[in-house]
Amino acid sequence: MENLRREGFKRCREDSCNPKLLRVWLNNLLLIIAVPVDDDDKIVGGYTCSVPYQVSLNSGYHFCGGSLLNNQWVVSAAHCYKSRIQVRLGEYNIDVLEGDEQFINSVKVIRHPKYNSWILDNDIMLIKLATSAALNSHVATISLPSACVAAGTQCLISGWGNTLSSGSNYPELLQCVDAPVLTEAECSDAYPGQITTNMICVGFLEGGKDSCQGDSGGPVVCNGELQGIVSWGIGCALEGYPGVYTKVCNYVDWIEETIAAN
Repeated sequence: MENLRREGFKRCREDSCNPKLLRVWLNNLLLIIAVPVDDDDKIVGGYTCSVPYQVSLNSGYHFCGGSLLNNQWVVSAAHCYKSRIQVRLGEYNIDVLEGDEQFINSVKVIRHPKYNSWILDNDIMLIKLATSAALNSHVATISLPSACVAAGTQCLISGWGNTLSSGSNYPELLQCVDAPVLTEAECSDAYPGQITTNMICVGFLEGGKDSCQGDSGGPVVCNGELQGIVSWGIGCALEGYPGVYTKVCNYVDWIEETIAAN
């Protein structure tokens, strides 16, 4: 089942929740299935961590992740687009106010002009904050790539999404997983005809560790640089189906030009 690792799972704040529809694609047919409503952004097979450049995108509930590029701009996945977003920085326990958070509304949300929602090509967007974030030990920026990442490089993926490949479990604490960048051949073999030059695969062909629903838009950081954005995959942590990520090194010029123009 090919799925977006994004919005659509809202953590239940009451004793009961209604199911919500999540669009998934299978063999190019659009199917609608019911899934439990729960919060986005977590990791299968990971560990609790603290990542100061990780942000939560909120619209009354957490729906996607993102990365802080400077004190006024965040990068996320284009399929996480909403016209109005509250960016939550300095989060660790997403269900508790711990005193280190900064909640800042968006003033601009800019999707890549060539974003293709069907094949998820150019799955990247920028969010301008209404006021500048205060940088400190809990809120920090991440560097853009100086070059594209090599296959085999170990990277850190983070988020608050589902921790189970079968079923659902949405802990409150930020989770991380360490995973390698796969070769272009491994990526294309896993998803024949679906991988563009703007995508990379990161993870384990044997399964067991992966990003999952809700991790969309979140960071993949390799050697201190943002090399990937959580985008899509078939299932979560399934054998033969690694996670697919937006290849950030292809967008450095677009990011810098967009920030300069806005």
